[in-house]
Amino acid sequence: MTESKDISPKNPNLAPVETASIKAILKTNHSARLRTWLEICTGCGLCADACLFYLTNDKDPKMSPAYKARATLGEMIRKKGKFDRDFLVKAKEIAFGDCTLCRRCSMFCPFGIDIAAMIMVARTVLDSQGEIPQGLKDAKKNILATGNQMGMPDEEWLETCEWMADEYGEDVGGIECPADKPGVKYMYTVNPREPMFYPQDMGMMFQIFKVARESWTVPSKGWDDTNLAMFCGDKSISGLMVKPMYDQAVKLGVKYILTTECGHAYRSAAFEGPYYLDIPGGNPPVPVKHAVQLLWEYVVRDKRVLIDPEKRPSEGVTIQDPCNISRNGGLWVMMRELAHALCPDFRDPDPKEEYNHCCGGGGGYIPMGPEYKERRMTSGRLKAEQLKKTGAKTIIVACHNCFDQITDLNKKYELGLRIVSFKELIVESMIIPEEMRPAGGESSTRDIAEPEAKGDAK
Repeated sequence: MTESKDISPKNPNLAPVETASIKAILKTNHSARLRTWLEICTGCGLCADACLFYLTNDKDPKMSPAYKARATLGEMIRKKGKFDRDFLVKAKEIAFGDCTLCRRCSMFCPFGIDIAAMIMVARTVLDSQGEIPQGLKDAKKNILATGNQMGMPDEEWLETCEWMADEYGEDVGGIECPADKPGVKYMYTVNPREPMFYPQDMGMMFQIFKVARESWTVPSKGWDDTNLAMFCGDKSISGLMVKPMYDQAVKLGVKYILTTECGHAYRSAAFEGPYYLDIPGGNPPVPVKHAVQLLWEYVVRDKRVLIDPEKRPSEGVTIQDPCNISRNGGLWVMMRELAHALCPDFRDPDPKEEYNHCCGGGGGYIPMGPEYKERRMTSGRLKAEQLKKTGAKTIIVACHNCFDQITDLNKKYELGLRIVSFKELIVESMIIPEEMRPAGGESSTRDIAEPEAKGDAK
């Protein structure tokens, strides 16, 4: 893959197609594996019945994953990179608008064809020609300007950390938020949506760290663990996202990089990042752990955080499997063991775990902007129907993009769900050690208003 060129100052529909760069990308990615996948697909249709877009669009054959791969990457290869801007515009609507890269289709392919990998190569070509949704363009500009997708200054990030430590220290005494503290166990990184729109998520995690008596810090640089450039297939900018995080973790000598409850952040930091930076062996320089793993250790394995059974939710609770945590991250068992510990009436959706349906907000869909919302709501109907069948009143969502998508689905399809993170359920029910309780008695339960989804703000 090659570095993308930002042609946003021009009108992309008038800009000439740079055939040479397209040929270079296709040559780099035109492996024997991709050729084999394109050639051996028999059109059996098993991938179609696994796709949320196919199932929610009257089973339109053009929504079949096999068709989408052939109509984008297949045509790019067949035409040897020689095509016009009109083709790129149509391919963009397929590669970005009709696929969330969830990889559910690959689980049902008898030949193990990875459609998402082929769509990602098509996205790389499109990105090189400026044919990506405006929301993703804006995110990449922010990354280049500030080092994070929301364009938040590092000073404001640290101020928000201090604010949340003070605010949530009212309920669990003695909370501090150390910045750039060397030699600790965890360097905690977040999705910038937290300091921008959901600062309570940070405050809740700070409380849990305190109760668990954890050794931790936040970095002043490399604190954004997300990677929206990854969804564009832009290796260059994707590398710019993970390098400061890796460098800071090495500099501070921490044992782990801890990512917040975000799906693609975990995938980027733990699995994809080393390849963006050509790190030998394909492993990050410091091991990466997802928040679900740590919370499972605290509550289930080590009992470092004790749960008051009387404060657990009494009504039915279900769960969302973020694609990059469950299907592509392998954490579905920990998620359920943690959910069972927190919820006496846990109700798994059907299908579940690695076979669960994508919510429709992944693959960059949420930040792609309002012009894609109607399609996002249509494809999300499958998830809405699945959740409604559980009869649950609360859903645990361990990913910000899923959180925003399910918030929108909750309103559109009148699901009546309370949407929470694992952190929130733990904070509501954990037992505060006596010495950490505020003066005057038992810790209060902080009222946390459900925020509005911010996916269409761009």
